[in-house]
Amino acid sequence: MAFRKYVETGRVAFIASGDFEGKLVGIVNIIDQNRVLVDGPTTGVPRQEMSLKRLHLTTLSMKYPWTAPSRVVKKAWVDNGIDEKWEKSRWAQRVAARKTKANLSDFERFKVQKARRTRNKLRRNVYLQLLLNAKTKGGLVPKKTKYGKVKPKAKAKVPAKK
Repeated sequence: MAFRKYVETGRVAFIASGDFEGKLVGIVNIIDQNRVLVDGPTTGVPRQEMSLKRLHLTTLSMKYPWTAPSRVVKKAWVDNGIDEKWEKSRWAQRVAARKTKANLSDFERFKVQKARRTRNKLRRNVYLQLLLNAKTKGGLVPKKTKYGKVKPKAKAKVPAKK
């Protein structure tokens, strides 16, 4: 697959570390190969210089002029629906799940552990039952329908060549 995340004006980035960790920003200007000027108009991140080492580029991007003022960046952000697109992404869902898991209490972690144990026990029992059927009957047996056993489909006859 081709590389799709370039450092460019209008690219949306996720802040990986620092004071604004976990927030989205738009790249407004490229200062040099290590630093960019960013602005987070709806996420509460003020316009500032930031190292590329602290940013993770996303596939989301917007169109606005080079060194655009905050009002232009905010208008492009809202018009492109960046917040809605981000909330729908798997990345945002994983971040939210990690945050929820980190905030669990001791009792909630215990309940999750018991639920996982129960789920795994059920899963293991079904697997072992299928394995036992396969060993005793020579393969997995299809379920019966209300009309009897499921018959395998007959192969279509190919007319003979003349």
